Amino acid sequence: MIDGVIFDKDGTLFDFRLSWADWSARLLAELARNEAHSAQMAEAIGYDPQARDFAPHSPVIGATAHEIAARLLPFLPGRDHQALTDRMNDLAVSAPMAEAVPLLAVLGDLRARGLALGLATNDAEAAARQHLANHGVAGLFDYVAGYDSGHGGKPGPGMLLAFARQMQLDPARVVMVGDSRHDMEAGRAAGMRCVAVLTGIAGAAELAPHADAVLPDIAALGGWIDGLGAR
Repeated sequence: MIDGVIFDKDGTLFDFRLSWADWSARLLAELARNEAHSAQMAEAIGYDPQARDFAPHSPVIGATAHEIAARLLPFLPGRDHQALTDRMNDLAVSAPMAEAVPLLAVLGDLRARGLALGLATNDAEAAARQHLANHGVAGLFDYVAGYDSGHGGKPGPGMLLAFARQMQLDPARVVMVGDSRHDMEAGRAAGMRCVAVLTGIAGAAELAPHADAVLPDIAALGGWIDGLGAR
């Protein structure tokens, strides 16, 4: 029996490459002195401007803005770490997100099943709430947390456990859904079931050893939950 689902955001609700390539390009254009400087910083954050894609090790995939800023600071002498983090978060709020699936229909179906819905992201909470609002689904979520919400970031379980406490759910009856190993590790640490989706950067071979199931996207989640009941 499943009573709640807590989602990662980027690569799970939203297509990672389509959404964050624009953010990365805007950030580098703002910070770089010239093309060579931009290329150095792009390499440091694992972003390929020509392909508009990310290396599997890119901190943009799973790290917090504070951690990504740390990768860039060596190329920005005199720049304040917190000021850079704040600017990155500001750019994230206005970053255009591309839905991985029709979110209103898919999330609405899960709510209709009586499931509590939460969001746990290593993005900032304000950016996460804005992205959900922009796509008309903020009202479907009972809980939203970012790395700066006071529960820590993933792969720690703090955000997930706070969702379970707030909604008075047994973590064993909650599913963590994400696109990265960090998500799966957070879910395991919280004592939740873990479902991986393939709308991020990581492939099935990387995710399968850490997940109860690997699905193409979150549209398949309802059927998977129904299958648990059938078994």
